[in-house]
Amino acid sequence: MTVREYGQFCGLARALEMVGERWTLLIVRNLLSGPQRYTDLRRGLSSIPTNILSARLKQLEEAGLVLRRALPHPERSVVYELTDHGRDLEPALIALGRWGSRTMTEPRAGEVVTAESVAMAFRTTYRPEANQDATVGYEVRMGEFTLRIQITAGALTVGIGPHPAPDLVVERLNDQGIHALMTGVKTPDEALADGSVRVEGDPALLHRFVETFRF
Repeated sequence: MTVREYGQFCGLARALEMVGERWTLLIVRNLLSGPQRYTDLRRGLSSIPTNILSARLKQLEEAGLVLRRALPHPERSVVYELTDHGRDLEPALIALGRWGSRTMTEPRAGEVVTAESVAMAFRTTYRPEANQDATVGYEVRMGEFTLRIQITAGALTVGIGPHPAPDLVVERLNDQGIHALMTGVKTPDEALADGSVRVEGDPALLHRFVETFRF
C-alpha cells in the first residue's frame, strides 16, 4: 500500500508517515482498551467509512503496529490488537489528548461519547502523584457502557467491561455526574448528596478517585 512520504530524515516525519492519516490515531486509541473485532471498531467509530477502516487497519498491520489474530474455538472470529510497537504510542496519544482537551467544553452537535473516548479521558486525566505506589480498582458505570480501571503500584490500566473485583463502583446517575466530579464542578459529597452518582464500596475512596482523575 502506498505511503505518503515527507522526504525528510526526521523521527516526527517518519511517525506521521505511519500514523498521520485521518482516523488512524483513533483506531489506535480504541485498541488501547484491548483487542477488538472489526465490528467493534466500526461501532466505536461510527462515522468512519468501511473502506477507510479497512485501509487504515491494513496500513497499521504493514507498519507492525497492529496484528490480526483468530480467536480460538468456539469464538471463530478475528480480532485486531496492538503490538508492543503500537502500544508504545500510548504516551503520545495521552499528551495529544491532554492538549486537545483544553478546547473542550460541551459536545458539539453530532458528537458522540463512546466507551473508548471515556477510557481515553481517564488515561489523560490520570495523576500518578495522587496514588504513588497504591493499588486500587474501580468500576465506572456510565449507563450504556462500563469501564474497569486498575491502578497497581501506581501503574494505570483502563479497559472496557466490568471489573472482576473493584474496590469501588462509581455509577453515573445523570449525564454530567462523573464529568462534574472530574472537572471539580462538584465535590464527592455534593455529587452523592444530590444523586449525581452512586457508589458501592467505601465512599471515602470516591475522594481518592476524584484526586486521581482531574481535568
